Amino acid sequence: METPQTPSRRHSLSSLPYRHKPIPNTATSHPDNPIPTDPTASHKLSKLSPRIRAQFAVTEPTRSSAESLHANTDESSDSDAPSTPLTEPQEGSADEGFDKLPELPTSPSKERKRRASTTYASNSQEIRRLLGDGIGTRFLEKYCCGEGCCMNEALPQKNNKPDFRPIVAPDNDAFRFLAPNLRSLTQDTTLTKVAEMPETRISFGGIRRESIAAKFPGESHEHSASAVNVRPPEYMKPHPPYDIFNAPVYGARELTKPGAEKRTFHFDIDVTDYPEEGGVDFKVGGAVGICPPNDPAVVDDILDQLGVPRFIRDKPIRLNTNGGRWPTIWGDDTARELLTTRREILTWTVDISSTAPTKPLFRVLAEYATAENEKKILTYLCSAQGKAAFCDLRTGPHITLQQLLHAFPSSKPPLETVLATLNQLMPRFYSLSNDPHVSSAREGLAGRRLIEMAVTVHETASYQGANRTGVGSGFLERQALRFVAAEKRAIEEAEEAGLPAPQPGVAGRNLNVQVPMFRGLMSNPLSREFASDGPMMLIGAGVGMAPFRGFILNRLKNANCANKIWLVQGVRDSMLDEIYQGELGDHEKEIKKVVQSRAQAPPPTADEIAAAAEEEAAPASVKEERSSRKVAKYVQDEVRLQADIVWFVINAVDGRIFVCGSSKGMGEGVQSALIDVAMDKGNLDYETATQFWEQKKKDGQYIAETW
Repeated sequence: METPQTPSRRHSLSSLPYRHKPIPNTATSHPDNPIPTDPTASHKLSKLSPRIRAQFAVTEPTRSSAESLHANTDESSDSDAPSTPLTEPQEGSADEGFDKLPELPTSPSKERKRRASTTYASNSQEIRRLLGDGIGTRFLEKYCCGEGCCMNEALPQKNNKPDFRPIVAPDNDAFRFLAPNLRSLTQDTTLTKVAEMPETRISFGGIRRESIAAKFPGESHEHSASAVNVRPPEYMKPHPPYDIFNAPVYGARELTKPGAEKRTFHFDIDVTDYPEEGGVDFKVGGAVGICPPNDPAVVDDILDQLGVPRFIRDKPIRLNTNGGRWPTIWGDDTARELLTTRREILTWTVDISSTAPTKPLFRVLAEYATAENEKKILTYLCSAQGKAAFCDLRTGPHITLQQLLHAFPSSKPPLETVLATLNQLMPRFYSLSNDPHVSSAREGLAGRRLIEMAVTVHETASYQGANRTGVGSGFLERQALRFVAAEKRAIEEAEEAGLPAPQPGVAGRNLNVQVPMFRGLMSNPLSREFASDGPMMLIGAGVGMAPFRGFILNRLKNANCANKIWLVQGVRDSMLDEIYQGELGDHEKEIKKVVQSRAQAPPPTADEIAAAAEEEAAPASVKEERSSRKVAKYVQDEVRLQADIVWFVINAVDGRIFVCGSSKGMGEGVQSALIDVAMDKGNLDYETATQFWEQKKKDGQYIAETW
């Protein structure tokens, strides 16, 4: 087959060539066959001995859900290894004997070149190298945070002036973690273009408790710390006139195993009492909005750093705004007068952890800093001379308000002034990992209605040593751990008392653990395009696998079983990170292929297996040589290996390809792999292949939900 001409790809910052990666020639990937035929098992290694199969973890070719239904139930694998789709090169018939297998032709090996990146510079030194003296190249201006290049007015790296007063860096761990590049900054350095103080948008006023019912009817609920940490304020309505619903947690468990790179938890959420909203219902593929509170410990620490007395933190106050949506989520742009507390505002309405610091925030901290060195550094970070250092802080390790207050402890601005510089704390959306109608029919629910979801805990480095969790995932992890701990404690107490094991979930539900939520995107692309009964291929990595669970259970229960379904699931380590293992129905092994990104030995070649078959004991040299060739494998690699299935599904009537997961890395990689499949299977050039997938998107056959 002729290698197509290398097309060009329009890059976000420049024009870079697209590097086509040919699809391999395997049992499920034939680049010379452009006809989208129904994939079938081309070869089964049924004559291999159990010892050989176990040695190389040989697996069966992929089968669709329909084929698995008609499979001989007496057949069993000779190995304990998972039966996943075979992607190794192979040909011929099993009846001919394994030693007669010819070696398949392979594509010429090419050194894999590094993918072009959109990140041209990540710190001030790289920007300076690119720009030289600042007179030449200026194409990075529109990507800078300020009014042009951050190095145009930067200070020199060293100060050669005599008798200068050096800056004494604050002596604390939080500042050392920041490690701002102060260059030649001194106490006498003149700073220009310092950011203006932000406009005062809110104010606090006192109110007598006996006046609350008269002036704020319906707001006389408890405002203690314990109540505030559980229930969001009513004025946070996500989409008026509907409220946030505190849904009880019916069940919670950890899906990943100890040692997993990322922890993932499963939740059963009880929505039996969820109010009706315009006839919209929960549906497979939909998403719910979770409104997480900030960590109570972090909120208390910030109030401590700001010097807010404890006796006024939970005292009801009158909050006045001069316009905007805040503190609602998607309310009208208007002035407001609300009843709240300082703790409630900081807990539910402002993002104190997940967004990078802004110049207005540094300006406020500088205004109220009493230490001379801290005031100078903070002013520098919101000046023209400090743009490079400011950009480094925004693009480097994650920085939170809590850390900044510890790094500059002399700055104690009023809470209302700080609030004016912070963003709204927005809901986090999570796809349903079930078909609500199927889950609600589970035995023993007694009429309860459940939705299910999976949440992976997001972590970043912290100045305190331990990793900091995300706002939404951290909150949900805390709720799950409370539930799990109660279950474990109940089992231990029953064992100590010699009683039967308690019914699962009862102890956890007795805690009344709740999740503030609202019915979210029930018409998002994953849900909207699921109406088809045609063949489908599901491609997901990490927690992106979660919504596919609902698809598969819905299809295997309700749809015509003649329709085919395939799943490619990417994990870091299948022994630790594979979520929902064994929960995809009776035919899970036939429809799923798990791809591990943890480096592992490549599939055995025909020569290696033949050598092992001839010798009763596999040569140690073969094992050592294969181990030395360990490589990481990703979802996009499997997409190329399953090119026949991809091509069949996307060209079938009502065929659908769903992609769900992180847009960085996985999403981009799968997109490139799909383009490669179209180029090789359809004999298309790059531009035509790109247009092919764009048209499939418009037709609702290619649905990508990435974040």
